[in-house]
Amino acid sequence: MLDIVLFGATGFTGGLTAEYLARHAPPTLRWAIAGRDRAKLAAVRDRLGLPELELLVADAGDPASLKAVAESTRVVVSTVGPYLTHGEPLVAACAEAGTDYLDLTGEPEFVDRVYLGHHARAVETGARIVHSAGFDSIPYDLGVYFTVKQLPRDVPITVEGFFRASAAISGGTFHSAVLVMSRLREASRLATQRRRAEGRPAGRRVRGMKVRPRRVDELALWGLPAPTIDPLVVLRSARALESYGPDFRYGHYLGIKRLPSVVGLVGGVAAVAGLAQVPFTRDWLLSRREAGTGPSPEQRAKSWFKVTFLARAGTERITTEVTGGDPGYDETAKMLGESALCLALDDLPATAGQVTTAVAMGDALLDRLVAAGIRFAVR
Repeated sequence: MLDIVLFGATGFTGGLTAEYLARHAPPTLRWAIAGRDRAKLAAVRDRLGLPELELLVADAGDPASLKAVAESTRVVVSTVGPYLTHGEPLVAACAEAGTDYLDLTGEPEFVDRVYLGHHARAVETGARIVHSAGFDSIPYDLGVYFTVKQLPRDVPITVEGFFRASAAISGGTFHSAVLVMSRLREASRLATQRRRAEGRPAGRRVRGMKVRPRRVDELALWGLPAPTIDPLVVLRSARALESYGPDFRYGHYLGIKRLPSVVGLVGGVAAVAGLAQVPFTRDWLLSRREAGTGPSPEQRAKSWFKVTFLARAGTERITTEVTGGDPGYDETAKMLGESALCLALDDLPATAGQVTTAVAMGDALLDRLVAAGIRFAVR
């Protein structure tokens, strides 16, 4: 039995994750890489300098091969996106086999589809299904988790997160974003179905804040509402963990220094969202960036991210930060790799079904990320 199988190691982010595991996994870790092309897998193995690394041939469209992968290991890590297109059969195989599943998705519709289709079976088999274990959404999920740990637990808590980053995106990330924008109606329908099925915690309130563009003088930033998956993940952790207090609220923002940049960003996102609605223009958009490509090592070395949290608990106020290097790739590979090691090797809370990184791994993953160089601090 293997400890970890990395599915999608021949892609851009998957390759970086394989390199991270090759450098940082303990020598006793039993792991393998999986994909549909044995020759490409062998090339990754050669690049890693690990001639004994096992190769598993599997295809997202071949349920039998996915079943074999899921039954061969304790944890499956998937970097094969867009997950709406390629992801669900592998999750289904893991849920059936009782195997932990981990991915990088930032696609809310995919996460809701998995909850509705596979959460109950994963609970029965003991599988943990953990999505968004990269820049979506670990800095926010564990950043709020870290922040709440600094606060009293018997009073209402309000947290606002402001993220800033300087980084390029890969072709795969661009394709996923365009696909999400093209399916907003379907995503809204599934989100409604999930809310009805999931319910809310008894005796506590957990709510998202109504956010609007505003000036945040204490951070010298403009805050823009950020309709990403991250606040959804934070609120799911808050609903599951009583440590978030009797009344928890969270607001999520993109932080921008200069007002002209705000105007340009809003216009650019609106234009891409509009083009994504029409098949012809959506295909044109997707043709502008090839999936499987990404920024160079030199570009990534100059990249960074910072997430600042302003928190209130009764009369107490604190500011915390999560900071690191290249968010989309180097740090994402680190977050995903450490999450995989955490699920495979650490003593963790007893959980099953679709759970967040904070719920599934909590302090153990926080400690791993700090040791790996991602900074969580009170300002």
